[in-house]
Amino acid sequence: MMGPNSIHFILGGARSGKSRFAENAAARSGKNVIYIATAEGLDDEMIDRIAHHKNHRPASWAVIESPLQLADTIEQNATEHTCIIVDCLTLYLTNWLCKDNDAAWQNEKQRLLSVLENAAHNKFQIVLVSNEVGQGIVPLGELSRTFVDQAGWLHQDIASLAGTVDFIVAGLNMRLKPQKGEQ
Repeated sequence: MMGPNSIHFILGGARSGKSRFAENAAARSGKNVIYIATAEGLDDEMIDRIAHHKNHRPASWAVIESPLQLADTIEQNATEHTCIIVDCLTLYLTNWLCKDNDAAWQNEKQRLLSVLENAAHNKFQIVLVSNEVGQGIVPLGELSRTFVDQAGWLHQDIASLAGTVDFIVAGLNMRLKPQKGEQ
């Protein structure tokens, strides 16, 4: 069970085990789990990935697909009896960047941060999953660089609000920011 700040932020690379780690954290919460998926099945490979994730989640978990309006979806479903998993923030960011409307993205991002700030002071629990993409070289192409920049800024903002931050590598977690009272 998490303490007073119930935001748990989980970062890792592709296939690092971050989703499994998040799902285990949610299962341990003892609350009703709501899984908010941000992926869209726009090609066969992504449809297969989505099916793989669905097949490995408990059937009792509610699933909401929310590729763009994440702040509203969290706000509408958060209660003291829920643990929300958002998987994943980088797909959510990608969905917004593909809309090619920076002003709309910045408004949505500020709404999300506001909802998360409220979560930090309320009783609902949220587990946020995202891909860490800023450890490589600066990518070629403006869109790729914009994605890395925006992901990095989003991660910094969320990490500052989160009570707990974990980085997952090879299925193992490194606690970057412990919940108050943890060592």
